[in-house]
Amino acid sequence: MPSNGMGTAGLVLGIVAAVVFCLWPLAIILGVLGVVFGAVGRGKARSGEATNPGQALAGIICGAVGIVLGVGFGALVIFT
Repeated sequence: MPSNGMGTAGLVLGIVAAVVFCLWPLAIILGVLGVVFGAVGRGKARSGEATNPGQALAGIICGAVGIVLGVGFGALVIFT
């Protein structure tokens, strides 16, 4: 049985981080978690334990986008 939970969790956290970037502290935290879970899921997919490397990669990308949007919005709020 493949263990696809990490890649799926990374994808969900990354999407949520990118969507709720207006709550920038939460978006940054969720984005970091999305990247971490996506990276772990990608490693599991490489070793053959999981079958969803695409979802894990999408979690890494969406998590990074959520981090960038959260930091940008936070800077906008703080400096204006």
